Amino acid sequence: MRQAMRHGGFGHGRGFGRGFGGRHGHDDEGQGRRRRMFDSGELRLVLLKLIADEPRHGYDLIRQIEDLTGGAYAPSPGVIYPTLTLLGDMGLIEAADSDGAKKLFAITDGGQAELAANKDVVERLIARLTEVGEERQRTDSASVRRAMGNLRAVLMNRLGDRDLDEATLHDIVGLIDEAAQKIERL
Repeated sequence: MRQAMRHGGFGHGRGFGRGFGGRHGHDDEGQGRRRRMFDSGELRLVLLKLIADEPRHGYDLIRQIEDLTGGAYAPSPGVIYPTLTLLGDMGLIEAADSDGAKKLFAITDGGQAELAANKDVVERLIARLTEVGEERQRTDSASVRRAMGNLRAVLMNRLGDRDLDEATLHDIVGLIDEAAQKIERL
C-alpha cells in the first residue's frame, strides 16, 4: 500500500500519458507503477510560476498544465483549488480584479520571493512538463495509431481463422518481429 502511494498508484487527474515513471510507465525500480506527476510542493511551485506569468483562474491553470504536457496530464480541480487556497493562505497569491464570475489569482511580492528562491526547481519542473508534451507529440501520432489499429484488425481476423496452420502462424510472428526490429533500428 505504501509503495503504491509513493509511486502514484492511485492516479490523479486525467492520466499521465507517457513520460512519468520512466519508459513504458515503469518506475525507477521497474515495477510498472507510474510515479505521481508532482511530488510534495511541486504543483504549488508550478501554479505560482504560471500565475506569475499572468493572473489566472483555476481552470486556466488546469488548461495551461495540460497544454504544457501535450494533453498527457491535466490536474483535477480537486487538486488545483486546495493548492490555490494554500497559496493564498501562505500569502503567495491574492485575488485579482476579475471581469467575469471566475476568480483570478495574481502573485504577491511574497510569491515572487518564493519563485526566486526556487528558481532552479521551477525551471526543472517546467522543462519536465514540456518534455512530456514533446514526447507525447512524438509518440501520439494519429497515423501511428491508425497503422497499429490496422495491424490489430488484420491479426485478429487472420488469427481467428480456424484453418490457420502452424507454419502460417510462425510466418506472422516472424513478420511482426522483423517489423519491430526495423522500427527499433530507425
